[in-house]
Amino acid sequence: MQGPQAHWLQDGKRLHLNHGPIDLIVEVFGEADECRRAYEQAIARFQTILVELVEELPELRLPAFFLAPRTFAGPTARRMEAAVMPLAECFITPMAAVAGSVADEMLAALLAGRKIERAYVNNGGDCALHIGKGQSMGLAVAGTGNGMADRITIRAEDGVRGVATSGWRGRPFSLGIADAVTVLARTGAEADAAATLIAHAVDL
Repeated sequence: MQGPQAHWLQDGKRLHLNHGPIDLIVEVFGEADECRRAYEQAIARFQTILVELVEELPELRLPAFFLAPRTFAGPTARRMEAAVMPLAECFITPMAAVAGSVADEMLAALLAGRKIERAYVNNGGDCALHIGKGQSMGLAVAGTGNGMADRITIRAEDGVRGVATSGWRGRPFSLGIADAVTVLARTGAEADAAATLIAHAVDL
Protein backbone atom coordinates (compact mmCIF):
# COMPACT_ATOMS: atom_id res chain seq x y z
CA MET A 1 0.00 0.00 0.00
CA GLN A 2 1.28 3.45 -0.89
CA GLY A 3 1.50 6.20 1.70
CA PRO A 4 -0.89 9.16 1.86
CA GLN A 5 -1.50 10.69 -1.58
CA ALA A 6 -2.74 14.23 -2.30
CA HIS A 7 -3.49 15.78 -5.68
CA TRP A 8 -5.92 18.17 -7.33
CA LEU A 9 -8.73 16.87 -9.50
CA GLN A 10 -8.94 18.05 -13.09
CA ASP A 11 -11.14 21.06 -12.23
CA GLY A 12 -8.35 22.44 -10.02
CA LYS A 13 -10.87 23.19 -7.25
CA ARG A 14 -11.23 19.88 -5.43
CA LEU A 15 -8.51 18.13 -3.47
CA HIS A 16 -8.28 14.33 -3.64
CA LEU A 17 -6.73 12.59 -0.64
CA ASN A 18 -6.18 8.82 -0.72
CA HIS A 19 -4.54 6.35 1.63
CA GLY A 20 -5.58 2.70 1.61
CA PRO A 21 -9.35 2.48 2.16
CA ILE A 22 -9.69 6.23 2.82
CA ASP A 23 -10.64 8.16 -0.31
CA LEU A 24 -11.60 11.81 0.22
CA ILE A 25 -12.77 14.67 -1.95
CA VAL A 26 -12.35 18.03 -0.22
CA GLU A 27 -13.59 21.43 -1.37
CA VAL A 28 -13.37 24.75 0.45
CA PHE A 29 -15.10 28.06 -0.36
CA GLY A 30 -14.01 31.49 0.82
CA GLU A 31 -11.16 33.98 0.55
CA ALA A 32 -8.30 32.54 -1.49
CA ASP A 33 -5.55 32.69 1.15
CA GLU A 34 -7.81 31.21 3.82
CA CYS A 35 -8.76 28.38 1.46
CA ARG A 36 -5.13 27.67 0.62
CA ARG A 37 -4.22 27.41 4.29
CA ALA A 38 -7.23 25.20 4.97
CA TYR A 39 -6.16 22.79 2.24
CA GLU A 40 -2.62 22.74 3.65
CA GLN A 41 -3.98 21.88 7.09
CA ALA A 42 -6.08 19.07 5.65
CA ILE A 43 -3.08 17.58 3.83
CA ALA A 44 -0.99 17.76 7.01
CA ARG A 45 -3.67 16.02 9.09
CA PHE A 46 -4.15 13.33 6.48
CA GLN A 47 -0.58 12.09 6.88
CA THR A 48 -1.33 10.22 10.12
CA ILE A 49 -5.07 9.58 10.31
CA LEU A 50 -5.04 6.02 8.92
CA VAL A 51 -2.01 4.99 10.98
CA GLU A 52 -3.78 6.20 14.13
CA LEU A 53 -6.88 4.15 13.30
CA VAL A 54 -4.91 0.99 12.51
CA GLU A 55 -3.22 1.17 15.92
CA GLU A 56 -6.62 0.86 17.63
CA LEU A 57 -8.34 -1.34 15.06
CA PRO A 58 -8.75 -4.50 17.20
CA GLU A 59 -10.74 -2.60 19.85
CA LEU A 60 -12.66 -0.59 17.24
CA ARG A 61 -13.95 -3.88 15.80
CA LEU A 62 -15.50 -4.92 19.12
CA PRO A 63 -19.14 -4.09 19.92
CA ALA A 64 -19.97 -0.92 21.80
CA PHE A 65 -21.83 -1.36 25.10
CA PHE A 66 -24.14 1.50 26.05
CA LEU A 67 -23.26 1.34 29.78
CA ALA A 68 -19.49 1.33 29.31
CA PRO A 69 -18.00 3.77 26.79
CA ARG A 70 -14.35 3.10 26.04
CA THR A 71 -11.53 5.59 25.98
CA PHE A 72 -9.57 5.65 22.72
CA ALA A 73 -6.27 7.44 22.16
CA GLY A 74 -6.94 8.89 18.70
CA PRO A 75 -9.47 11.67 18.06
CA THR A 76 -11.04 9.86 15.10
CA ALA A 77 -11.51 6.70 17.16
CA ARG A 78 -13.11 8.77 19.92
CA ARG A 79 -15.51 10.25 17.37
CA MET A 80 -16.42 6.73 16.22
CA GLU A 81 -17.17 5.53 19.75
CA ALA A 82 -19.21 8.65 20.57
CA ALA A 83 -21.32 8.21 17.42
CA VAL A 84 -22.28 4.60 18.14
CA MET A 85 -22.86 4.87 21.90
CA PRO A 86 -26.46 6.18 21.59
CA LEU A 87 -27.21 3.18 19.33
CA ALA A 88 -25.39 0.55 21.41
CA GLU A 89 -28.50 -1.24 22.64
CA CYS A 90 -28.31 -2.80 19.16
CA PHE A 91 -25.23 -4.69 18.02
CA ILE A 92 -22.91 -2.05 16.63
CA THR A 93 -19.17 -1.49 16.54
CA PRO A 94 -17.38 1.84 16.13
CA MET A 95 -16.48 0.73 12.61
CA ALA A 96 -20.07 1.59 11.63
CA ALA A 97 -19.02 5.24 11.92
CA VAL A 98 -15.50 5.11 10.52
CA ALA A 99 -16.07 6.90 7.20
CA GLY A 100 -18.15 9.69 8.73
CA SER A 101 -15.71 10.10 11.62
CA VAL A 102 -12.76 10.43 9.26
CA ALA A 103 -14.70 13.09 7.33
CA ASP A 104 -15.49 14.95 10.58
CA GLU A 105 -11.87 14.82 11.74
CA MET A 106 -10.55 16.06 8.43
CA LEU A 107 -13.10 18.88 8.33
CA ALA A 108 -12.13 19.96 11.85
CA ALA A 109 -8.47 20.01 10.83
CA LEU A 110 -9.00 22.18 7.77
CA LEU A 111 -11.27 24.63 9.63
CA ALA A 112 -8.96 25.12 12.63
CA GLY A 113 -8.16 28.85 12.85
CA ARG A 114 -9.53 29.56 9.38
CA LYS A 115 -12.36 31.81 8.19
CA ILE A 116 -14.18 29.66 5.66
CA GLU A 117 -17.65 30.24 4.17
CA ARG A 118 -18.41 26.64 3.23
CA ALA A 119 -16.52 23.36 3.02
CA TYR A 120 -17.13 19.66 2.69
CA VAL A 121 -15.19 16.46 3.10
CA ASN A 122 -16.69 13.58 1.11
CA ASN A 123 -15.43 10.16 2.18
CA GLY A 124 -16.93 7.78 -0.37
CA GLY A 125 -20.37 9.37 0.01
CA ASP A 126 -20.21 9.94 3.76
CA CYS A 127 -19.81 13.68 4.18
CA ALA A 128 -18.95 16.26 6.82
CA LEU A 129 -20.15 19.78 6.07
CA HIS A 130 -19.27 23.30 7.15
CA ILE A 131 -21.95 25.85 6.28
CA GLY A 132 -21.32 29.39 7.49
CA LYS A 133 -24.03 31.80 8.60
CA GLY A 134 -26.30 32.73 5.71
CA GLN A 135 -24.82 30.01 3.50
CA SER A 136 -26.30 26.84 2.02
CA MET A 137 -25.02 23.76 0.24
CA GLY A 138 -26.61 21.56 -2.42
CA LEU A 139 -26.07 17.80 -2.36
CA ALA A 140 -26.90 15.04 -4.81
CA VAL A 141 -28.69 12.03 -3.32
CA ALA A 142 -27.47 8.68 -4.64
CA GLY A 143 -29.29 5.39 -4.99
CA THR A 144 -32.78 6.69 -5.83
CA GLY A 145 -32.79 5.40 -9.39
CA ASN A 146 -32.55 8.88 -10.87
CA GLY A 147 -28.80 9.03 -11.33
CA MET A 148 -27.57 12.17 -9.59
CA ALA A 149 -30.68 14.18 -10.44
CA ASP A 150 -32.20 14.11 -6.94
CA ARG A 151 -30.91 16.99 -4.83
CA ILE A 152 -31.30 18.43 -1.37
CA THR A 153 -30.34 21.89 -0.12
CA ILE A 154 -28.99 22.27 3.41
CA ARG A 155 -29.02 25.72 4.98
CA ALA A 156 -26.84 26.88 7.86
CA GLU A 157 -29.83 27.12 10.18
CA ASP A 158 -30.88 23.51 9.52
CA GLY A 159 -28.20 22.19 11.87
CA VAL A 160 -27.25 19.37 9.50
CA ARG A 161 -23.49 18.91 9.29
CA GLY A 162 -23.28 15.27 8.27
CA VAL A 163 -24.79 13.20 5.45
CA ALA A 164 -24.18 9.49 4.94
CA THR A 165 -25.51 6.77 2.66
CA SER A 166 -25.42 3.03 3.23
CA GLY A 167 -26.79 0.07 1.30
CA TRP A 168 -25.96 -3.29 -0.21
CA ARG A 169 -24.25 -1.71 -3.24
CA GLY A 170 -21.79 0.34 -1.16
CA ARG A 171 -18.19 -0.53 -0.29
CA PRO A 172 -18.93 -1.82 3.26
CA PHE A 173 -20.84 -5.08 3.66
CA SER A 174 -24.53 -4.52 4.42
CA LEU A 175 -26.81 -7.13 5.99
CA GLY A 176 -29.91 -5.59 4.40
CA ILE A 177 -31.41 -5.28 0.95
CA ALA A 178 -31.76 -1.49 0.68
CA ASP A 179 -30.17 0.01 -2.41
CA ALA A 180 -29.40 3.13 -0.42
CA VAL A 181 -30.34 4.70 2.89
CA THR A 182 -29.37 8.37 3.32
CA VAL A 183 -29.30 10.00 6.75
CA LEU A 184 -28.86 13.68 7.63
CA ALA A 185 -27.46 14.35 11.11
CA ARG A 186 -25.45 16.75 13.26
CA THR A 187 -22.16 15.09 12.29
CA GLY A 188 -20.82 12.81 9.61
CA ALA A 189 -20.12 10.15 12.24
CA GLU A 190 -23.70 10.16 13.55
CA ALA A 191 -25.11 10.02 10.02
CA ASP A 192 -22.79 7.14 9.12
CA ALA A 193 -23.67 5.03 12.16
CA ALA A 194 -27.42 5.59 11.72
CA ALA A 195 -27.39 4.88 7.98
CA THR A 196 -25.49 1.64 8.61
CA LEU A 197 -28.03 0.40 11.18
CA ILE A 198 -31.04 1.41 9.07
CA ALA A 199 -29.62 -0.27 5.96
CA HIS A 200 -28.97 -3.47 7.96
CA ALA A 201 -32.59 -3.43 9.20
CA VAL A 202 -34.20 -3.11 5.74
CA ASP A 203 -34.67 -6.80 5.01
CA LEU A 204 -37.25 -9.41 4.06
